[in-house]
Amino acid sequence: MVRLAEVKALLDGWFEPSWAETWDAVGLVCGDPEQSVERILLCVDAVPATVAEAIGSRTDLLITHHPLLLTVVHGVPADDPKGGLVHRMIRAGVAHLVAHTNADVADPGVSDALAARLGLVATRPLVAQSDPLDKLVVFVPVGAAGSLIDALAAAGAGAIGDYERCAWVTEGEGTFRPLPGATPTLGTVGAVESVHEARVEMVVPRRHRAEVIAALRAAHPYEEPAFDLLAQVPVPSRRGTGRVGTLPAPMTLRDFTALAAAALPATSWGLRAAGDPEQLIHTVAVCGGSGGSYAEAARAAGADVFLTSDLKHHATVEAVTEQAPGGMALVDAAHWATEAPWLDAVAARLDLAFGTTVETRVSRLITDPWTLHAPSGPQ
Repeated sequence: MVRLAEVKALLDGWFEPSWAETWDAVGLVCGDPEQSVERILLCVDAVPATVAEAIGSRTDLLITHHPLLLTVVHGVPADDPKGGLVHRMIRAGVAHLVAHTNADVADPGVSDALAARLGLVATRPLVAQSDPLDKLVVFVPVGAAGSLIDALAAAGAGAIGDYERCAWVTEGEGTFRPLPGATPTLGTVGAVESVHEARVEMVVPRRHRAEVIAALRAAHPYEEPAFDLLAQVPVPSRRGTGRVGTLPAPMTLRDFTALAAAALPATSWGLRAAGDPEQLIHTVAVCGGSGGSYAEAARAAGADVFLTSDLKHHATVEAVTEQAPGGMALVDAAHWATEAPWLDAVAARLDLAFGTTVETRVSRLITDPWTLHAPSGPQ
């Protein structure tokens, strides 16, 4: 049996909640962490249609990208539209979990799935981010080094990429003299003591600093453990907003727009492009969701075109006119369509993690709010 807490822990590992923007609302909306999960449904939005699909398919966990309760709420009464959805899910035993801006910046995340759908290769973050790190150096008797490393790792230290419990250990001699009032684990008050010690070094995400230091003090055999905590220079990582990559072969903006329209889920909105239709496109920047504020970053990254959604008129005019000929074009897709590819990517990862123990499905309901499109002018 897979518990909801296990699924949440897995998702939190992929999409760390602390990566979310301060205004965002991610994590578990409703559900008992101890309940069993046999069926998972993924969708972009928690709306009446997708909640009904989850209930009708006897889903145990609904995972969405967009938060149901994004703005501050002080109650979820059943006669409120969103509160009513929460009540329906609770009554049906459907838990609800959200991964939003923490999934946007993950590696891999929302924009990775979008870039893959477009066939981009050699991708890198459009705006790279990294977790502030400390380096912990602690001295401990050699025989206690292993158990101390275990305790520090459990508190969040020593995680590097896809590896955990990473530590560097060297050995040497430590010396000290206990003063009156001390109760030394080793040695005698007033006498110089020499101990064969291990020097243990581990990285510590700054958000886990307090937990790691508390674990160090609890697990270390000494009354007063000796340690250093050193702030590290930030190094850009694969994590960040948006992605930049290249097409396998150059094509015109006209052809790229057609390629993107065929690759992304169909919507009434479709796609629209700004720029010279015959402009040659090779380097492409993408950002799932509303990425208009990253247009300058895309230009600075050398992109020939930037594909995102919710582009504004004035910013688009400036982007395509205030530049040298052959500069960056823009493609505006439906917000929902740029994020939907992430659902299939997460479903594939869940299948690898749980195998046949959990049935994972992606909703094929289109929750893009735009339902009609009519070309302007005489037909």
